[in-house]
Order: sequence, then structure tokens, then C-alpha cells
Amino acid sequence: MKYIVIIISFLLASCVSYAEIPVQEKYRSHQVQQGETVYSIAKKYNVSEAAIYRLNPDAKNGIGTHNILIIPSSDIINEGSTPVSFKKHRVRRKETLFSISQKYGVSVDDIKKYNKHLYASSLKKGEKLQIPMLPKTDTPVVTDQGANSNSGSSDYATHTVAPKETKYGIARKYGISIAELETLNPTMSSNLPIGTELKVPNTQVTDTATIEEENFDFYEVQPKEGFFRLKVKLGLSQEEIIALNPYAKDGLKEGMILKIPKEVSDAVSENANKVDLENSITNTEKKRIMVMLPFQLRKAGADSLELQQEVMKNNRLLRISLDFYSGVLMAAEFAKDKGISTYIDVIDTEGNSQQVSAAIQDRNWEDMDAVIGPLLSRNVEKAASMLKSENVPVFSPLSNRNLKLTSNLFQTLPTDGLLEEKMIQYLKDNLGDRNIIVISDKSRAKQRQALLTAFPNAVTLSPREEGFLYVVDIDKVIDRTRENWVVLESEDPIILSNVVGLLNGMPQETHKIRLFTTDKNDSYDFDDVSNRHLARLGFTFPSVSKSYNYSDKDAFVVSYKNKYDVYPNRYAVRGFDLTYDILLRLAAEGNVYDASDDDLETEYVENKFRYSKKMFSGYKNQGFYILKYTEDLQFEEMK
Repeated sequence: MKYIVIIISFLLASCVSYAEIPVQEKYRSHQVQQGETVYSIAKKYNVSEAAIYRLNPDAKNGIGTHNILIIPSSDIINEGSTPVSFKKHRVRRKETLFSISQKYGVSVDDIKKYNKHLYASSLKKGEKLQIPMLPKTDTPVVTDQGANSNSGSSDYATHTVAPKETKYGIARKYGISIAELETLNPTMSSNLPIGTELKVPNTQVTDTATIEEENFDFYEVQPKEGFFRLKVKLGLSQEEIIALNPYAKDGLKEGMILKIPKEVSDAVSENANKVDLENSITNTEKKRIMVMLPFQLRKAGADSLELQQEVMKNNRLLRISLDFYSGVLMAAEFAKDKGISTYIDVIDTEGNSQQVSAAIQDRNWEDMDAVIGPLLSRNVEKAASMLKSENVPVFSPLSNRNLKLTSNLFQTLPTDGLLEEKMIQYLKDNLGDRNIIVISDKSRAKQRQALLTAFPNAVTLSPREEGFLYVVDIDKVIDRTRENWVVLESEDPIILSNVVGLLNGMPQETHKIRLFTTDKNDSYDFDDVSNRHLARLGFTFPSVSKSYNYSDKDAFVVSYKNKYDVYPNRYAVRGFDLTYDILLRLAAEGNVYDASDDDLETEYVENKFRYSKKMFSGYKNQGFYILKYTEDLQFEEMK
């Protein structure tokens, strides 16, 4: 319990010291109430957040309930000359000082004046600028007619974004690259709201900016790729590519958007490059992470340690949240060792969607780099939907259900459907001339059919009416002349124990057997299902994660044990792996969207991350493992 008490104490702590300022007539004091933020307090008193931070410098490290803040009166704010207020801007890919100045109606010199490093160095993607919100004058701001206006040019037209359209489809429609579309529209956001007007060429090469057929997807031509390279990479001939994209008959160019079969697109995303982002750190600016978990601290906030332990014993969500959060904190410490400073804010969602909505509405999300959570699928969908307009990435930490993915939502756990698909593909790639036997019950009828579709010659078995099989049932389908691959599909621990025991008891000299499943569910953890039997059968299955080996002395595992005097469980490891990956992606690219190409795969203690984004949806983690139980009761990753 030591580590849990440490974490609860950290969460419940709300004592923050502030610089002492005499409260005179032109200042007032404010006691922070539950749920209040500096942003909401500034709104309440009609002052700026900067004014509050100037008088309460330690508030930059966070505020807690019952803290006392010194608030300037609005008279002080308005004395003398008109103050300059600022807006934070994060530099996006291909943005220039000129395009940013046009977006905010200020001059390039004004931006440089308040960001003095720009006099000596160039603009970098991901860095944050202070944009002065200067009083409007009668002097017009010069605009780039070539990039923002259609006047005086017949070469360009206006395209109004329609439902389901993306920049990929729009670029394809007008025969230009993504980079060219972004150059024509320097202020274009990554998420195109319906009704947005874009400057485009006045000629188009296709009739639509969407793909209506479900079996097709978009592909962006990479540098130096011609028809020959695409033949090797995609398996599509020049004639097939042109048939789907008639405008490609004049040749391919970098950035061109092609329509290709979906199965080809999925295969391309399989070929990921494993990278170590610790070697790609370029942006060490402080990262801001919001963690939204159902701590339900009001229930755990009792002074008595015995009461806290009783609450935790009976509250599984609280235990999971605390374990996960302990991993988050360790990730921030590891990032700090790499020079990455992190500010972690926490919202206790209490497992309640209303609490999620209220917390989001009460905060300023402008500088938030990422949100981890909420835990429950309905709440994470709610949070992502509400934060979509702010373009804040939201990471679903523990749900493997099929989420309603908005463009800013990252599903970090591969779905059961993906694991099943990958396991079947592994069997197809490696089966050779082996005999395949499918044993399944009624609860796995869908998986049984998928296996029979993939392996029409498979032998099938189902439990007898009594709910189990006899040795004779299995023995009659075993081929003694070759290896037998048995795929077991059930969620019933009785059937699993029955079949595993029978297979293990068959003589290995005449019965060469290896056991598989597309779903290693919780029933495999029942005591009646012997791990030694599974190991002897070379039990192989798909998984979202692998278990760490204590003897490997992984740096995180050792550090966690030293700090909390207990080894991390899978939720703590998950919290570490996910958070550390997010922080490293932010440090490598400045934002997680640019750092989440589907050809990039990262791996940490127990988890892989390789995000694939569909055109009209969010991001799904495609990182998975095929694991085999070895005879020494360890897991071996199969390639």
C-alpha cells in the first residue's frame, strides 16, 4: 500500500506558497474554490491570466482548493496606456512568419519584437510564439494576394469544404499535392470544418473530393517514387494505377494523391520502421499534459489510512487509476532526465460524463499538448468531441472497444478485431503443409467462420452436448504424419481446461501438436487451465502487450520498485509506456499529429505504438504482438 498512499497524498495535496503582496485598496484576495482555474478566476474578475500570474508567480505550478490568490482590480489593469495582450500560437508545418502575421493581422516585425530569438534564428515547427494583439489602426495590413485572395486571377477558384471531405481528397480533386494546397491556404487548419473556403486551381482532375467506395483509400506519392517503385511497394502496375487515377497518365509527382484499393493501403501501413525517439529529441520546451481519470478522491479523501485502504479494496476503478497514474509520474521523471520538462494537470472525472463536460468547459485548452483519458469509452468520446475544435489530441488509454473516432482521438489499444485479423494472417503466412484443426463452441461462431473462410480445408470440432470433448474426439482428427496446429476458440474455462488437458496428454512422439487462439481471454487465467500445459503445447496468441521479465532489470521496472517498493503491474506499465511515448513524440516533432505517421513504430517496456489514421476518422494503434509460451514459462515474440 506504500505506493498508493504516496500517490493519493500527491493528488490530495493542495498547499501552494505565493509571494506575499500587501493587500491594499487596489487589490483583493480570492480563495480558490473546487474546480476553479486561473482562467476561470481571470474571467470572473475581468482581468488577464498574466496579471494574476504576475502577482502570484507560484500559481504557474498549479493552484489548489482553498489557496489564496491576490487579484488586481480592473482599474489597475486599465491605468495608463492601453496594455498589450498576447495570444499563444504553435507553429505548424510549412507555416512562415508572413503567413502567421496575416492570420493575426500584425506585422512580421511585431512578432519578432516579442519573440526576440527570431531575429537570429529561423522559425521551427512546434515552437510557441507570443502574438501581440495590438489595437486596430487605420493602416491596412498588407496581404498576400497570391495566397489569400481570388481577386485579379482567373487561375484560381474557391472550394467550399463539404461533409466527409479532407485535404487529401481536395488535393486529389484539383490535381495538386498536400504541400501545394497548404501553400495556397497557409492558414488552413489540420481539421477542415465544413463550410471552410479554400483557394484551389480553377481546373479539377476528378469529379469528387471523397471516396464513396468502402474498398478504396488515398495514398500520397513520396519523393522519388515512380511507377516502378509503386509497383514494388503497392503491387499495382502502371496500368492499374492509371485506371484508378486517369490524371496520372502524364506521370507521377511528389505529393500527388492517388486512389488505391484499401487492402493495398492496409498492407503499406504494415511496413513500419521501428524508431527510438530518445534519439530524435529536438523540442525540449515544457510539455503540458492533462490526465483525466476516475480517481473518485472524495471517497478516498478520508484522513484515516485504514479507511483509504478499505475504499481502495472495494473500488477497482480507483485502483486502476492510481496504478496508471503512478506510471504517468514515472514517465515524466524519465522525460526530465532527457531534458524534457513536463507540466501535468489532473482532472478527477469521477467516472461521470457530466463531470467531464464541466471540467472541459471550465478550462482554457489553448496551450495543452495532449490529454490522456478519460478511462471509460463513453467519456473519452465525449472529451474528444468537445476538444476537437481546439485541435487537442485525446488519448484513450485502456479501451479496446470500437470507439467513435473523431479526428483528434487516439485509440491506443488495438481492438480485438485487429488482433483476430493479425492472428489469422500469421497462421496463413506460416501454416505450410501442416494440418489445421479448429475447436470452437457456440460463443465463438463468428471467429469460427472467419477461420473456415481463411482455411477451407480445416477440420472442425465442437464440444458434445455435455459441454466438453473426449480424447477420442480429438484423436480421430489428428494427423500422425505431420504437425497439427489446433486453434481453440472459447470463453468457457471448463472447455479450455478440458481441451488443453487432452492435448497435453497425447503422446508427443506420434502427436505433434501446437496450440493457438485468436483471443486469449480472461478464462485462460483460471486455475484449472494449466500454464505448464500451455507452455508444453507452444501456446501462441495475439496480444496488445507483452509481460516484462523481472530478470531483464529494465530501467523503469527497477526505478519503480525503488520508489514504491513494489513491482509495477500492467496498468502502471501502461501508464508509463503511453505517457513516455507521447512526451517523446512531442519532443521529436512539436505535436503528436506530425509524429504519428503510420510508418513509425515505437516500443517500450510492454507496449508498441504505431498509429494509423483513416481519412475521415481518428488514429488507431496498429502495434501488436504475436506471443508464444515457452517451456520455461516465458513469452517469446514471434515475427
